[in-house]
Amino acid sequence: MDAYDLLKVEMDEVVRMMCKALNDPKRLLILAILGEEPKTVTQLVHLIGSPQANISQHLAVLRDRGIVKAVKDGNSVIYSLRYPRLLEVVSILRGVLHDEVERRGSLVAPED
Repeated sequence: MDAYDLLKVEMDEVVRMMCKALNDPKRLLILAILGEEPKTVTQLVHLIGSPQANISQHLAVLRDRGIVKAVKDGNSVIYSLRYPRLLEVVSILRGVLHDEVERRGSLVAPED
């Protein structure tokens, strides 16, 4: 296997494991919040304003991909980032977005 074949396999895994988990704005918001400090589902529900079932589904995706970890604390489960450096990736993407918005002159209105 040459270097490009290996790179292709690796990029396929990056997309399968990471990009698909990060392709939802709510999951990115969850990561940003957990980057500040670990939280319970109830705390995330309060901060994000989405139903508990929805937040739990997003956390399940992030847990399945190994992006967040869950630790039982009595009757609660505390969620935290397994790899805080993922926030650096998100920050870089936000910076590129801001640069592109500046280049274009406006941000496209979000879809509801």
